[in-house]
Amino acid sequence: MVFSTENQEIMVVALLYLILAGAYLLVLPAAVLFYLNLRWYVASSLERAFMYFLVFFFFPGLLLLSPFVNLRPRPRQIEV
Repeated sequence: MVFSTENQEIMVVALLYLILAGAYLLVLPAAVLFYLNLRWYVASSLERAFMYFLVFFFFPGLLLLSPFVNLRPRPRQIEV
């Protein structure tokens, strides 16, 4: 079977859409969750506004990943 150039272009466009959708729904929200987990309790007000923007922008992906995330606060270290 020989694919015409039109079919190859369609396949390239479809593959590009799949890669972009995977990045938007899985890869970038995972990076946002990692960033939020690191900086949530020490962020400044401007950084917190940026965090809220990231959550708003990547909301569909964060919603997909939310069942697998545990964002409980870390236990306190009690020193005697």
